[in-house]
Amino acid sequence: MTLQIGPHSVQPPVVLAPMAGITNAPFRTLCREFSGGKGLFVSEMITTRALVERDAKTMRLIHFDGSEKPRSIQLYGVDPVTVGKAVRMIVDEDLADHIDLNFGCPVPKVTRKGGGSALPYKRNLLRSILRQAVGNAGALPVTMKMRKGIDDDHLTYLDAGRIAVEEGVTAIALHGRTAAQHYGGTADWDAIARLKEAVPEIPVLGNGDIWSAADAVRMMRETGCDGVVVGRGCLGRPWLFGDLVAAFEEGGDGTYAQPTLREVARVMLRHAQLLGEWLEDEGRGVIDFRKHVAWYTKGFSVGSELRKKLAVASSLEELGALLSELDLDQPWPAHADGPRGRTSGRNKVVLPDGWLNDPYDCAIVGEEAELDTSGG
Repeated sequence: MTLQIGPHSVQPPVVLAPMAGITNAPFRTLCREFSGGKGLFVSEMITTRALVERDAKTMRLIHFDGSEKPRSIQLYGVDPVTVGKAVRMIVDEDLADHIDLNFGCPVPKVTRKGGGSALPYKRNLLRSILRQAVGNAGALPVTMKMRKGIDDDHLTYLDAGRIAVEEGVTAIALHGRTAAQHYGGTADWDAIARLKEAVPEIPVLGNGDIWSAADAVRMMRETGCDGVVVGRGCLGRPWLFGDLVAAFEEGGDGTYAQPTLREVARVMLRHAQLLGEWLEDEGRGVIDFRKHVAWYTKGFSVGSELRKKLAVASSLEELGALLSELDLDQPWPAHADGPRGRTSGRNKVVLPDGWLNDPYDCAIVGEEAELDTSGG
Protein backbone atom coordinates (compact mmCIF):
# COMPACT_ATOMS: atom_id res chain seq x y z
CA MET A 1 0.00 0.00 0.00
CA THR A 2 1.67 3.19 -1.22
CA LEU A 3 0.88 6.88 -0.81
CA GLN A 4 2.04 9.07 -3.68
CA ILE A 5 3.12 12.62 -2.78
CA GLY A 6 4.19 14.06 -6.10
CA PRO A 7 7.26 12.05 -7.15
CA HIS A 8 7.66 10.54 -3.68
CA SER A 9 6.28 7.10 -2.90
CA VAL A 10 5.48 6.74 0.80
CA GLN A 11 5.17 3.13 1.90
CA PRO A 12 3.46 2.38 4.17
CA PRO A 13 1.17 5.45 3.84
CA VAL A 14 2.12 6.87 7.24
CA VAL A 15 3.15 10.46 8.04
CA LEU A 16 4.55 11.86 11.28
CA ALA A 17 2.58 15.01 12.10
CA PRO A 18 4.60 18.14 12.83
CA MET A 19 4.47 19.01 16.54
CA ALA A 20 6.17 22.12 17.90
CA GLY A 21 9.08 21.29 20.18
CA ILE A 22 8.67 17.56 19.50
CA THR A 23 9.29 16.53 15.90
CA ASN A 24 12.78 17.94 15.63
CA ALA A 25 15.59 16.04 13.91
CA PRO A 26 16.38 13.79 16.93
CA PHE A 27 12.80 12.61 17.37
CA ARG A 28 12.42 12.07 13.63
CA THR A 29 15.60 9.97 13.73
CA LEU A 30 14.15 7.74 16.44
CA CYS A 31 10.84 7.28 14.62
CA ARG A 32 12.64 6.55 11.35
CA GLU A 33 14.91 3.99 13.02
CA PHE A 34 11.93 2.08 14.38
CA SER A 35 10.17 2.17 11.01
CA GLY A 36 13.23 0.98 9.13
CA GLY A 37 13.24 4.25 7.20
CA LYS A 38 9.70 3.73 5.92
CA GLY A 39 7.07 6.49 6.02
CA LEU A 40 7.27 10.28 5.81
CA PHE A 41 8.56 12.37 8.71
CA VAL A 42 7.74 16.07 8.63
CA SER A 43 9.73 18.82 10.33
CA GLU A 44 8.42 21.02 13.08
CA MET A 45 6.19 23.81 11.79
CA ILE A 46 8.23 26.69 10.35
CA THR A 47 6.78 30.19 10.08
CA THR A 48 7.34 31.68 6.65
CA ARG A 49 8.31 35.11 7.92
CA ALA A 50 10.98 33.67 10.23
CA LEU A 51 12.35 31.57 7.38
CA VAL A 52 12.53 34.48 4.95
CA GLU A 53 14.26 36.56 7.63
CA ARG A 54 16.67 33.66 8.32
CA ASP A 55 15.94 33.58 12.03
CA ALA A 56 18.71 31.54 13.71
CA LYS A 57 16.35 29.20 15.58
CA THR A 58 14.34 28.59 12.43
CA MET A 59 17.43 27.78 10.39
CA ARG A 60 18.34 25.13 12.98
CA LEU A 61 14.85 23.64 12.79
CA ILE A 62 15.07 23.10 9.03
CA HIS A 63 18.21 20.99 9.41
CA PHE A 64 17.76 17.45 8.10
CA ASP A 65 19.88 14.41 8.82
CA GLY A 66 21.62 13.07 5.73
CA SER A 67 19.50 9.93 5.87
CA GLU A 68 16.18 11.80 5.70
CA LYS A 69 14.67 11.20 2.28
CA PRO A 70 12.49 12.89 1.29
CA ARG A 71 13.12 16.00 3.35
CA SER A 72 9.75 17.36 4.37
CA ILE A 73 9.10 20.88 5.73
CA GLN A 74 5.83 22.19 7.11
CA LEU A 75 5.30 25.91 6.61
CA TYR A 76 2.82 28.19 8.30
CA GLY A 77 2.08 31.60 6.86
CA VAL A 78 -0.75 34.11 6.59
CA ASP A 79 0.54 36.46 3.89
CA PRO A 80 0.51 35.12 0.31
CA VAL A 81 3.57 37.10 -0.76
CA THR A 82 5.65 35.96 2.21
CA VAL A 83 4.55 32.36 1.72
CA GLY A 84 5.61 32.58 -1.91
CA LYS A 85 9.03 33.97 -0.94
CA ALA A 86 9.55 31.22 1.64
CA VAL A 87 8.67 28.50 -0.86
CA ARG A 88 10.94 30.05 -3.48
CA MET A 89 13.78 30.16 -0.93
CA ILE A 90 13.30 26.45 -0.19
CA VAL A 91 13.43 25.65 -3.90
CA ASP A 92 16.37 27.90 -4.77
CA GLU A 93 18.50 26.73 -1.83
CA ASP A 94 17.46 23.06 -2.03
CA LEU A 95 16.23 23.03 1.57
CA ALA A 96 13.55 20.34 1.19
CA ASP A 97 11.90 17.87 -1.18
CA HIS A 98 8.31 18.39 -0.04
CA ILE A 99 6.40 21.34 1.41
CA ASP A 100 3.33 21.00 3.64
CA LEU A 101 1.20 24.03 4.54
CA ASN A 102 -0.47 24.22 7.94
CA PHE A 103 -3.99 25.58 8.41
CA GLY A 104 -4.86 23.60 11.53
CA CYS A 105 -3.62 25.44 14.61
CA PRO A 106 -6.51 26.07 17.08
CA VAL A 107 -4.55 28.12 19.63
CA PRO A 108 -6.46 31.31 20.62
CA LYS A 109 -3.46 33.65 20.27
CA VAL A 110 -3.30 32.58 16.59
CA THR A 111 -7.01 32.40 15.70
CA ARG A 112 -7.78 35.78 17.30
CA LYS A 113 -5.53 37.29 14.63
CA GLY A 114 -7.16 35.31 11.82
CA GLY A 115 -4.44 32.69 11.52
CA GLY A 116 -4.31 28.92 11.95
CA SER A 117 -7.60 27.08 11.67
CA ALA A 118 -9.49 30.38 11.37
CA LEU A 119 -7.86 31.23 8.05
CA PRO A 120 -9.62 28.78 5.68
CA TYR A 121 -12.92 30.53 6.45
CA LYS A 122 -11.64 33.34 4.24
CA ARG A 123 -11.78 31.38 1.00
CA ASN A 124 -10.06 33.95 -1.20
CA LEU A 125 -7.16 34.39 1.21
CA LEU A 126 -6.69 30.62 1.37
CA ARG A 127 -6.73 30.47 -2.42
CA SER A 128 -4.12 33.25 -2.70
CA ILE A 129 -1.77 31.52 -0.26
CA LEU A 130 -2.07 28.18 -2.04
CA ARG A 131 -1.58 29.82 -5.44
CA GLN A 132 1.60 31.54 -4.30
CA ALA A 133 2.94 28.37 -2.71
CA VAL A 134 2.26 26.08 -5.66
CA GLY A 135 3.34 28.72 -8.16
CA ASN A 136 6.74 29.11 -6.51
CA ALA A 137 7.33 25.44 -5.70
CA GLY A 138 8.53 24.36 -9.12
CA ALA A 139 8.78 20.57 -9.12
CA LEU A 140 8.31 20.26 -5.36
CA PRO A 141 4.94 18.84 -4.26
CA VAL A 142 2.85 21.08 -2.00
CA THR A 143 0.39 19.52 0.44
CA MET A 144 -1.80 21.02 3.17
CA LYS A 145 -3.15 20.08 6.60
CA MET A 146 -6.35 21.52 8.01
CA ARG A 147 -9.22 21.00 10.44
CA LYS A 148 -12.93 20.62 9.72
CA GLY A 149 -13.52 24.30 10.36
CA ILE A 150 -13.95 26.86 13.11
CA ASP A 151 -16.89 25.12 14.79
CA ASP A 152 -19.85 22.96 13.79
CA ASP A 153 -21.66 26.03 12.42
CA HIS A 154 -18.69 27.16 10.33
CA LEU A 155 -17.25 24.12 8.59
CA THR A 156 -14.74 24.87 5.86
CA TYR A 157 -13.03 21.62 4.95
CA LEU A 158 -15.04 20.73 1.83
CA ASP A 159 -14.67 24.20 0.29
CA ALA A 160 -11.00 24.27 1.26
CA GLY A 161 -10.51 20.86 -0.30
CA ARG A 162 -11.95 21.96 -3.63
CA ILE A 163 -9.87 25.16 -3.59
CA ALA A 164 -6.75 23.06 -2.91
CA VAL A 165 -7.45 20.82 -5.89
CA GLU A 166 -8.07 23.81 -8.15
CA GLU A 167 -4.79 25.44 -7.09
CA GLY A 168 -2.65 22.35 -7.67
CA VAL A 169 -2.13 21.04 -4.13
CA THR A 170 -0.84 17.45 -4.24
CA ALA A 171 -2.55 15.98 -1.15
CA ILE A 172 -4.66 17.06 1.84
CA ALA A 173 -4.55 15.93 5.46
CA LEU A 174 -7.66 16.47 7.57
CA HIS A 175 -7.73 16.47 11.36
CA GLY A 176 -11.27 15.38 12.13
CA ARG A 177 -11.91 18.10 14.70
CA THR A 178 -12.94 21.75 14.57
CA ALA A 179 -10.88 24.53 16.10
CA ALA A 180 -13.49 24.75 18.87
CA GLN A 181 -12.78 21.15 19.88
CA HIS A 182 -9.03 21.75 20.24
CA TYR A 183 -7.91 18.21 21.13
CA GLY A 184 -10.99 17.15 23.08
CA GLY A 185 -13.83 14.84 22.26
CA THR A 186 -13.65 12.30 19.47
CA ALA A 187 -12.24 12.90 16.01
CA ASP A 188 -14.88 12.80 13.26
CA TRP A 189 -13.64 10.14 10.89
CA ASP A 190 -16.83 10.49 8.81
CA ALA A 191 -15.61 13.93 7.77
CA ILE A 192 -12.44 12.34 6.40
CA ALA A 193 -14.59 10.02 4.30
CA ARG A 194 -16.66 12.95 3.03
CA LEU A 195 -13.54 14.87 2.05
CA LYS A 196 -12.21 11.85 0.18
CA GLU A 197 -15.47 11.69 -1.78
CA ALA A 198 -15.30 15.44 -2.50
CA VAL A 199 -11.72 15.47 -3.82
CA PRO A 200 -11.16 12.12 -5.56
CA GLU A 201 -8.45 13.68 -7.73
CA ILE A 202 -5.78 13.75 -4.99
CA PRO A 203 -4.81 11.70 -1.91
CA VAL A 204 -6.57 12.47 1.37
CA LEU A 205 -4.86 11.65 4.66
CA GLY A 206 -6.71 11.19 7.93
CA ASN A 207 -5.61 12.56 11.28
CA GLY A 208 -7.09 12.27 14.75
CA ASP A 209 -7.34 9.57 17.43
CA ILE A 210 -4.76 7.20 16.00
CA TRP A 211 -3.38 5.72 19.22
CA SER A 212 -2.27 2.37 17.80
CA ALA A 213 -1.41 0.72 14.51
CA ALA A 214 -4.79 -0.98 14.59
CA ASP A 215 -6.47 2.45 14.72
CA ALA A 216 -4.57 3.49 11.57
CA VAL A 217 -5.67 0.39 9.67
CA ARG A 218 -9.26 0.88 10.85
CA MET A 219 -9.28 4.56 9.81
CA MET A 220 -8.23 3.71 6.29
CA ARG A 221 -10.75 0.89 6.06
CA GLU A 222 -13.65 2.97 7.40
CA THR A 223 -12.96 6.24 5.59
CA GLY A 224 -11.31 5.17 2.34
CA CYS A 225 -8.51 7.68 2.98
CA ASP A 226 -5.16 7.19 1.27
CA GLY A 227 -2.93 7.49 4.32
CA VAL A 228 -2.73 8.49 7.96
CA VAL A 229 -1.05 11.30 9.87
CA VAL A 230 0.07 10.34 13.38
CA GLY A 231 0.59 13.02 16.03
CA ARG A 232 -0.01 12.67 19.76
CA GLY A 233 -0.18 8.87 19.55
CA CYS A 234 3.59 8.63 19.16
CA LEU A 235 4.50 10.86 22.11
CA GLY A 236 6.87 8.77 24.20
CA ARG A 237 6.34 5.92 21.74
CA PRO A 238 8.55 6.32 18.66
CA TRP A 239 8.31 2.54 18.19
CA LEU A 240 4.70 3.10 17.06
CA PHE A 241 6.12 3.61 13.57
CA GLY A 242 7.51 0.09 13.63
CA ASP A 243 4.03 -1.11 14.60
CA LEU A 244 2.54 0.84 11.69
CA VAL A 245 4.93 -0.74 9.21
CA ALA A 246 4.04 -4.20 10.55
CA ALA A 247 0.32 -3.46 10.42
CA PHE A 248 0.26 -2.28 6.83
CA GLU A 249 2.72 -4.84 5.51
CA GLU A 250 1.02 -7.76 7.26
CA GLY A 251 -2.58 -6.74 6.69
CA GLY A 252 -3.19 -5.45 10.19
CA ASP A 253 -2.09 -8.66 11.88
CA GLY A 254 1.43 -7.57 12.78
CA THR A 255 3.07 -8.22 16.12
CA TYR A 256 3.20 -4.89 17.93
CA ALA A 257 5.89 -3.64 20.28
CA GLN A 258 5.27 -3.96 24.00
CA PRO A 259 8.63 -2.91 25.42
CA THR A 260 9.63 -3.52 29.00
CA LEU A 261 10.60 -0.51 31.08
CA ARG A 262 14.25 -1.50 30.53
CA GLU A 263 13.79 -1.16 26.77
CA VAL A 264 11.89 2.11 27.21
CA ALA A 265 14.68 3.49 29.42
CA ARG A 266 17.21 2.65 26.71
CA VAL A 267 15.19 4.65 24.17
CA MET A 268 14.85 7.53 26.63
CA LEU A 269 18.62 7.78 27.03
CA ARG A 270 19.16 7.63 23.28
CA HIS A 271 16.55 10.34 22.72
CA ALA A 272 18.24 12.63 25.26
CA GLN A 273 21.65 11.91 23.75
CA LEU A 274 20.45 12.74 20.24
CA LEU A 275 18.98 16.01 21.49
CA GLY A 276 22.32 16.92 23.09
CA GLU A 277 24.19 16.19 19.89
CA TRP A 278 21.69 18.23 17.85
CA LEU A 279 21.86 21.19 20.23
CA GLU A 280 25.64 20.76 20.63
CA ASP A 281 25.16 20.85 24.39
CA GLU A 282 24.47 17.73 26.48
CA GLY A 283 22.86 19.68 29.31
CA ARG A 284 20.49 21.55 27.00
CA GLY A 285 19.60 18.26 25.34
CA VAL A 286 18.65 16.62 28.65
CA ILE A 287 16.68 19.71 29.68
CA ASP A 288 14.82 19.65 26.36
CA PHE A 289 14.12 15.96 26.93
CA ARG A 290 12.37 16.57 30.26
CA LYS A 291 8.98 17.14 28.64
CA HIS A 292 9.11 13.62 27.20
CA VAL A 293 9.58 11.83 30.54
CA ALA A 294 5.89 11.59 31.47
CA TRP A 295 4.97 10.27 28.03
CA TYR A 296 7.64 7.56 28.04
CA THR A 297 6.83 6.41 31.57
CA LYS A 298 3.04 6.57 31.28
CA GLY A 299 1.45 3.55 32.97
CA PHE A 300 4.66 2.24 34.52
CA SER A 301 5.16 2.17 38.28
CA VAL A 302 7.72 4.90 38.81
CA GLY A 303 6.87 6.64 42.07
CA SER A 304 6.16 10.33 42.49
CA GLU A 305 9.54 11.29 43.94
CA LEU A 306 11.56 9.51 41.28
CA ARG A 307 9.28 10.87 38.59
CA LYS A 308 9.97 14.41 39.85
CA LYS A 309 13.74 13.77 39.82
CA LEU A 310 13.59 12.43 36.26
CA ALA A 311 11.77 15.58 35.19
CA VAL A 312 14.59 17.82 36.45
CA ALA A 313 17.63 15.76 35.38
CA SER A 314 20.34 17.91 33.82
CA SER A 315 22.93 15.45 32.46
CA LEU A 316 22.98 12.09 30.70
CA GLU A 317 24.82 10.59 33.67
CA GLU A 318 22.15 11.81 36.08
CA LEU A 319 19.34 10.67 33.81
CA GLY A 320 20.91 7.23 33.42
CA ALA A 321 21.46 6.86 37.17
CA LEU A 322 17.84 7.76 37.92
CA LEU A 323 16.53 5.35 35.30
CA SER A 324 18.63 2.56 36.83
CA GLU A 325 16.72 3.01 40.10
CA LEU A 326 13.49 1.92 38.41
CA ASP A 327 12.11 -1.60 38.40
CA LEU A 328 13.28 -2.09 34.84
CA ASP A 329 11.75 -5.55 34.47
CA GLN A 330 8.23 -4.13 34.42
CA PRO A 331 6.26 -5.30 31.34
CA TRP A 332 4.48 -2.88 29.06
CA PRO A 333 1.36 -1.63 30.90
CA ALA A 334 -1.86 -2.66 29.20
CA HIS A 335 -3.47 0.75 29.81
CA ALA A 336 -0.55 2.74 28.33
CA ASP A 337 -1.76 2.46 24.74
CA GLY A 338 -4.58 5.00 24.95
CA PRO A 339 -4.75 8.77 24.42
CA ARG A 340 -1.78 10.90 25.39
CA GLY A 341 -0.85 14.54 25.07
CA ARG A 342 -3.34 17.39 25.20
CA THR A 343 -6.99 16.47 25.64
CA SER A 344 -8.50 19.93 26.16
CA GLY A 345 -12.18 20.07 25.34
CA ARG A 346 -14.55 22.31 23.47
CA ASN A 347 -13.80 26.04 23.62
CA LYS A 348 -15.16 29.16 22.05
CA VAL A 349 -12.87 30.16 19.20
CA VAL A 350 -11.50 33.68 19.52
CA LEU A 351 -11.62 35.47 16.16
CA PRO A 352 -10.98 38.98 14.83
CA ASP A 353 -13.98 41.31 14.97
CA GLY A 354 -16.31 40.68 12.05
CA TRP A 355 -14.33 37.65 10.84
CA LEU A 356 -17.45 35.60 10.18
CA ASN A 357 -19.37 38.34 8.34
CA ASP A 358 -18.20 37.42 4.86
CA PRO A 359 -16.25 34.27 3.97
CA TYR A 360 -15.18 35.79 0.66
CA ASP A 361 -13.95 39.25 1.59
CA CYS A 362 -10.32 40.16 1.00
CA ALA A 363 -9.02 39.57 4.51
CA ILE A 364 -5.57 40.74 5.52
CA VAL A 365 -3.92 38.90 8.41
CA GLY A 366 -1.09 40.63 10.25
CA GLU A 367 2.30 39.11 11.01
CA GLU A 368 1.34 38.78 14.71
CA ALA A 369 -0.68 35.70 13.64
CA GLU A 370 2.57 33.99 12.68
CA LEU A 371 3.49 32.52 16.04
CA ASP A 372 5.59 29.42 16.60
CA THR A 373 3.04 27.04 18.07
CA SER A 374 1.69 23.56 17.55
CA GLY A 375 0.41 22.56 14.14
CA GLY A 376 -3.01 21.33 15.28
